[in-house]
Amino acid sequence: MRQLFEQGVAAHRAGRLDQAEKLYREVLRADSGSFPALHMLGFLKAQQGRYDDAIILLHKAVRKNPADPAALAHYAHALMAAQRFGEALTAYDRLLAFEPRHFEAHYNRGVVLSQQQRHKEALASLDLALALQPNAAAVHFNRGVVLAELERHREALESYDRVLALDPGYAPALTNRAMVASSLCDWDRAAQISAEQAVMLAPPLTFLGLSDDKQLQLACASATARKLAPKPVPPLWRGERYAHDRIRLAYVSADFREHAVAFQLTPLIERHDRNRFQVIGISTGFSDESAIRVRLVRAFDRFHDFAALNSDDIARRLREMEIDIAIDLGGHTGLSRLQIFAHRPAPVQASWLGYPGTTGAAFIDYLIGDAIVTPPQDQHFYSEKLVQLPDTYFPTDPQRTIGATPSRMDEGLPEQGFVFCSFNNAWKIKRPVFDIWMRLLVEVPASVLWMKQPPSDTRISLENEAAARGIAPARLVFADDAPLEMHLARHRLADLFLDTLPYNAHATAADALWAGLPVLTCKGNAFAGRVAASLLGAAGLRELVTESLADYETLALSLARDPARLQGVRDKLARNLPTAPLFDADRFRGNIEAAYVRMLELR
Repeated sequence: MRQLFEQGVAAHRAGRLDQAEKLYREVLRADSGSFPALHMLGFLKAQQGRYDDAIILLHKAVRKNPADPAALAHYAHALMAAQRFGEALTAYDRLLAFEPRHFEAHYNRGVVLSQQQRHKEALASLDLALALQPNAAAVHFNRGVVLAELERHREALESYDRVLALDPGYAPALTNRAMVASSLCDWDRAAQISAEQAVMLAPPLTFLGLSDDKQLQLACASATARKLAPKPVPPLWRGERYAHDRIRLAYVSADFREHAVAFQLTPLIERHDRNRFQVIGISTGFSDESAIRVRLVRAFDRFHDFAALNSDDIARRLREMEIDIAIDLGGHTGLSRLQIFAHRPAPVQASWLGYPGTTGAAFIDYLIGDAIVTPPQDQHFYSEKLVQLPDTYFPTDPQRTIGATPSRMDEGLPEQGFVFCSFNNAWKIKRPVFDIWMRLLVEVPASVLWMKQPPSDTRISLENEAAARGIAPARLVFADDAPLEMHLARHRLADLFLDTLPYNAHATAADALWAGLPVLTCKGNAFAGRVAASLLGAAGLRELVTESLADYETLALSLARDPARLQGVRDKLARNLPTAPLFDADRFRGNIEAAYVRMLELR
């Protein structure tokens, strides 16, 4: 048996994996408990991407010899690759108990913790790995990822600089550095990578913030989709016709938590016509036990928390449920599991809401938009067939309560003077738009710009940029985090919300409109830059949609100088709120349900 095993190892090393597998299995037929054969066959299956088989074999090997560090490492790696992060973390902890200075265990433990959104713990593990191998570019890269999640952007930038000093060809660091620089409003650093360079390197969501070129956005998304599913997999749904009395909808998301997607989706789930639809929630992300998650779980007919399962297993579960239409709510956002849909678990698969762009994935049949964000003439920029909802693609919650209006003093605003407002995240702010904002402050004496409180290093950047344009930093006022009811209420203190480009306010714009604050936007080139135009159209305020940045600046100045005109816009918004399609959840429900029926009919 020893000779057979050694022949298997030799074949394995030579890359003859089929031969090696046969030899390992011969050893196991003679001795089913052979630790070396279990270990090496499990390692081989992991190399082939057959992680379920690998985990079974390696688990047996680890039970046979619990103290073998190589087997433990391979077992932990297979669990990690299979996205069984909790079990992987346990395995890495066991490995570190035997070998406290095991570099890969510290490093991969940090990656797993990052995937679980436990960023402070992740950083501690990555720092331990770095102490063992100070020049490991991959560790510096992942430190950058974690530091950015912790909003320590300057340190993240330094980590990415270190990566590129160690390995100038480390492509993902180039795009991540550009995005972190955007979050810092360090526009010179952000411009160090061109859209043409970034298109094959950047994650698609990052790319949406770097370029509004629709052809390049499609190329970027398609490249990522091919990486998620590099080769075709056998479809789980093979043309069967289900005889359901109701259409089975499955909403799949990692964001069923205190997240914009959950707030937007919940009113629809609560209103779905249960005579025609069975509505199922599939959670692939962590639970924060928030009030919105509790409300959402209650709203679904069935809710499944599949966060601990890998994507293959989730796809199989969906097929077993005989889902008619599976809706992906994440696209290429951070924790999404788009690869679930590569297995074709449902007859109809659609992308909607969470990601404002094409997935570039051949296995997604439809993208749900509207005539503004996804105009029919843009079909060739989308891998999916476009489904146009009437009014808007964007759902809202008309039951949200707004708290008592605070005083200007409470919010750090001057008692007198015009208040321009933009509560967008800082990474959406680009130099051309910021230049306009500063010129508006020059032209409107005693005015201020009220912004979302960014991390301290970003605030310093913004204040320095303002000073460089002759604006006293004190004229930038920053709003701290507040409970949603209070946040909505303080919008009433502002006079005009200024949108960003090329990536608009989305939920942020809907919040402002619901609170009665007019939103001024410039309609962009691509989906992400046209959302506010869609919202304003559905709110009956198309006059606040401009077609160029020059028109945007002109209209902002005109409204700021003409209080009666601006008051007329505010009054119109107040009149429209009770009846406008944007805040008519029942109307929206009817629109999207009609789309679902049509999609199923056309399959």
